[in-house]
Amino acid sequence: MEAFDALMGGFAIALQPTTLMWGFVGCFVGTLVGVLPGIGPALTIALLLPLTYHVPATSMFVMFAGIYYGAAYGGSTTSILLNTPGESAAVVTALEGNKMARRGRAGQALATAAIGSFVAGTIGTLALTFVAPWVVEAALAFGPAEYFSLMVLSVVAVSAVLGNSMLRGLVALGLGLLLGMVGVDLQTGQPRFTFGRPELLDGIEVTVAAVGLFAVGEALYLAWQGRESKGGEVMKLSGSLWMSKQDWARSWKAWFRGAFFGFPIGAMPAGGAELPTLLSYYTEKKLSKHPEEFGHGAIEGVAGPEAANNAAAAGVLMPLLTLGIPTSATAAIMLSAFEGYGIQTGPQLFSQQGSLVWTLIASLYIGNVILLVLNLPLVSLWVKLLKIPPPWLYAGIIVISTAGVYGAGNSVFNVGLLFVFGLLGYIMRRFDFPAAPLIVGLILAPLGEQSMRQALTISQGDWSTFFTRPLSGGLMAVAALLLIVPPLWKRYRPST
Repeated sequence: MEAFDALMGGFAIALQPTTLMWGFVGCFVGTLVGVLPGIGPALTIALLLPLTYHVPATSMFVMFAGIYYGAAYGGSTTSILLNTPGESAAVVTALEGNKMARRGRAGQALATAAIGSFVAGTIGTLALTFVAPWVVEAALAFGPAEYFSLMVLSVVAVSAVLGNSMLRGLVALGLGLLLGMVGVDLQTGQPRFTFGRPELLDGIEVTVAAVGLFAVGEALYLAWQGRESKGGEVMKLSGSLWMSKQDWARSWKAWFRGAFFGFPIGAMPAGGAELPTLLSYYTEKKLSKHPEEFGHGAIEGVAGPEAANNAAAAGVLMPLLTLGIPTSATAAIMLSAFEGYGIQTGPQLFSQQGSLVWTLIASLYIGNVILLVLNLPLVSLWVKLLKIPPPWLYAGIIVISTAGVYGAGNSVFNVGLLFVFGLLGYIMRRFDFPAAPLIVGLILAPLGEQSMRQALTISQGDWSTFFTRPLSGGLMAVAALLLIVPPLWKRYRPST
């Protein structure tokens, strides 16, 4: 009941005209970047991070949430019409969606994707509303040792999940932890790794690092790589955008099954959206009364994965808001936005910033409705966006990044730092090192160090406190499993 009352308070703020406007802008921009191949929500939110210096936190996070949900919606458009997924989670949608488009059923494919996204997004947001307070209540028992163990789990989970190689993830994490040590030691007051530069006494600006790695670095990488459409021509919309009675009958069960795959897996430290979309696709293939259509344009193969994708987006927000664990690159950027506002995510977030959190959750319900209204009527506009010359996009990203960082602090030093991180981001992208662990390490290093020192002070220097306290030891055990199990699974899994 408390969660319901808090949610109603969140709706009261989310429905105010200014907050509603930011939500609408986020949904529109999110759909736009979801449509454009290579431009994802992580890059977009990174580009907008300098606004955190000028826009209130509630409005900013409502917009970020709209971008995140909107990109999950928009990714289906290019998957279906161009056979080019805007994000990795939309790859499965392309398998059947593009085949439907080639059979003249692009409208029905887009409709089941949009409605399924709405249904699953709403289910995922309901689960977030009523499950998150339980997680927070359990986590309020955390002391310094538990906080340190939780941060160890966070950085290990991000390193293990993001990227194709755990070793590369750990290298990126180590670099982030090292960069997080830059600045004044809070206990001794001594400067560390500042090289005599007064601009570094407060540490490296997370905003500058995130924009450099994700926006400038990605733009440089895409410009180096070139962007050629793998799917060839954009399929034309033909026929009605509305679904027949048979389409509804074949889709609605897939929407619900996809939602129940997406949310719990998205909420896991090693979850994400790729696994539930695959599971949903193979489940629909097994349960379908028309298995012969799979591979030739089965509507269930679009409905289930799209639902799983959007429910996973809600799931990813739960560990971020309740425990401060980002399980995707976009969540890592949102974590840096919280840091920019001086807000610490984790169990205390609901008590210290309750109004912000519940307004954010309420905006997800509203954003789902906005996105359903936006997507289908504006499909022709989204298709036209695919004709924007790629060099214009890359140049625009770099110009906006530079102007945003300079405008935030009027610092030429920060602009130089932006391009240093941009070059680092390009090198990391070029050699398949994930950037998100670096950002998470940069954010959590000072917090983890402080918690570790507090725990050791309380235990009089006894390191075993991190393993003998039940909750702390349990978190450490999960972190160890995340490090050990994936390599063993890859080595000994049965050949298929």
